[in-house]
Amino acid sequence: MVKIRPDEISSIIRKQIESYTNEIEVENVGTVLQVGDGIARIYGLENVMAGELVEFEDNSRGIALNLEQDNVGAVLMGDGRSIQEGSSVRATGKIAQIPVGEKFLGRVVNALAEPIDGKGEIAADESRLIESPAPGIVARRSVYEPLQTGLIAIDAMIPIGRGQRELIIGDRQTGKTAVASDTILNQKGNGVICVYVAIGQKASSVAQLRTTLEERGAMDYSIIVSQTADTPATLQYLAPYTGASLAEYFMYTGRHTLIIYDDLSKQASAYREMALLLRRPPGREAYPGDVFYLHSRLLERAAKLNDELGGGSMTALPVVETQEGDVSAYIPTNVISITDGQVFLSGDIFNAGIRPAINVGISVSRVGSAAQVKAMKQVAGKLKLELAQFAELEAFSQFASDLDQATQSQLARGVRLRELLKQAQSSPLSVAEQVATIYTGINGFLAPIDPSDVREFLVGLREYIATNKSRYTSIIEESNTFTEEAETLVKEAISEYTEAFLASR
Repeated sequence: MVKIRPDEISSIIRKQIESYTNEIEVENVGTVLQVGDGIARIYGLENVMAGELVEFEDNSRGIALNLEQDNVGAVLMGDGRSIQEGSSVRATGKIAQIPVGEKFLGRVVNALAEPIDGKGEIAADESRLIESPAPGIVARRSVYEPLQTGLIAIDAMIPIGRGQRELIIGDRQTGKTAVASDTILNQKGNGVICVYVAIGQKASSVAQLRTTLEERGAMDYSIIVSQTADTPATLQYLAPYTGASLAEYFMYTGRHTLIIYDDLSKQASAYREMALLLRRPPGREAYPGDVFYLHSRLLERAAKLNDELGGGSMTALPVVETQEGDVSAYIPTNVISITDGQVFLSGDIFNAGIRPAINVGISVSRVGSAAQVKAMKQVAGKLKLELAQFAELEAFSQFASDLDQATQSQLARGVRLRELLKQAQSSPLSVAEQVATIYTGINGFLAPIDPSDVREFLVGLREYIATNKSRYTSIIEESNTFTEEAETLVKEAISEYTEAFLASR
């Protein structure tokens, strides 16, 4: 019989104690008390964090939002039809995050950054939190580079800079998405990566936009995040944050990005639905009290980074829908107070046949001419003032029977200037084309042209300059300045083309 000495036993125990590592995994598990309407009430989960991902027995996921004394309220990231009352729930210990990377360019994804375009999996470079803190003041620099939209009305009078947040606001069917899609098309060759977030829209609208971008070769530098109207409110609420995380990946690698949230009214409605189902107390218009924070923490992520951080930028164009032009409603006033200006689209102007239907009088950019190239500043300074005076005069002249010659000529000039701002959809203009167009209008060269022919004349003039005065285009592109030589070339082109145009009439 082998005898085991006590010191041997103690040495074995000592070795086991020394090799013991504290690797006991304590799982935070709870039980589903109640489930329905995209909300689950869970008992247990004592150590769960606000915003933490929780996993149900059927592998579906949710986010813990309400941490109450006796239960946790979680919103489901799916329809939750296979979740049973009494089934177990596990806290993952992770805050919601998504994969990001270069391979997302040209793809259509959902709010969890999963591909929905049928082109297979996307290889991610890294993960980013869906909600990450915005860059601080020290990390930023002031906005100074222009982000050209290709629309004369915006680039000349309501300029947008890289790193700015400019609200696009107006009633439904006034061309808000058209302004956004033209801006994406105009970034071709400018090194700007575009992220378009469709929140609660029709799938057909998103498909139409995708087709437009593909036809123009714009999908190569774009990502579409789509969460259509038939998907759970939770995912519609998350979609803008997902888009911001995808754009931030490129911003922090020193590149310029443009993100369009279309639209934040629908995100607010999805958030209101979640909050009311979670039994959070309703506030004004039944929105929860933190609906301002919902949008402010999203839009604060737009920034122009300083040179130490690579000088990247993220420009945000949030879209908000108004009812009957009421900008004093709750969500519009919230977003107006967060952004650095707004482009207001009016139903009346749209119905009058002016497209894009921008109301220049109440649209504003709080960055202003800091976000304009020098050539544009040189020619567009008087445009907004002249249009404002024309609008006043036009309203007054409706009541006057006979007008003096000066008033008549000012009205005629205003009519032509307004025609100059009209643009066909999906045909953004380069800086050189815009400068030539504005110069022609501001300096009275449109006077001999009939107002109904102004658009046709300007299209022809731009083509004439591109063909016969290509030196002008290269001057503007190289120096961004409207030099004396450029002005001479434009004047020559105008006089030559006007003569030919009037002769053809």
